[in-house]
Amino acid sequence: MKSLMAAASAAVLGLALPGLAAAQTATAPIGLYGNLGYADIHTSGQNLGAIGGRLGYRFNDWLGVEGELAGGVKSDNFSMTVGDAAVTGKTKLSDAEAGYVVGFLPLSPQWDVLGRIGYGHSKIKVEDVTVAGLAGSVSGLSASGSGDSWNYGVGAQWHWDGANGVRGDYTREEFTHGSNGHADVWSLAFDHRF
Repeated sequence: MKSLMAAASAAVLGLALPGLAAAQTATAPIGLYGNLGYADIHTSGQNLGAIGGRLGYRFNDWLGVEGELAGGVKSDNFSMTVGDAAVTGKTKLSDAEAGYVVGFLPLSPQWDVLGRIGYGHSKIKVEDVTVAGLAGSVSGLSASGSGDSWNYGVGAQWHWDGANGVRGDYTREEFTHGSNGHADVWSLAFDHRF
């Protein structure tokens, strides 16, 4: 019985070793990459959306850097009470920029999981604000504000050929310098290796 189990174990190991060896020797293309996609942003009860692009450089299988730019395309309505006044309006991301150090874990030439950490800047605008109170109402007000953030997240990417693929990410933005709060950003993008 023991010899049968040993033979079965050796057979399974013999079948698995070539796959493990291929995964260890398979490397992802090194060099410039870029992606373009949509980001769903959740912050302070608001659900915003943006189109974003990244341009990066992968130095080896494990390490890269990337820069990111985004512009808002989806706004969200808000309403609140301030004293005796009712305030309504809509919030939209104006733009956001960030830089990251990226760590890659190649699972195969097509698949990577990744983690990234960086620093960013976001600008939010508030539009179509109406303030209604006992003394009447004022409408058409607008304002903007910005904040810096430490960002960190994880993701995965899959390339169906040597150059083209898709990438999904989750990024947490922790705002600093007196700005309260955070943002949770989920993104899906087309990725291209140059």
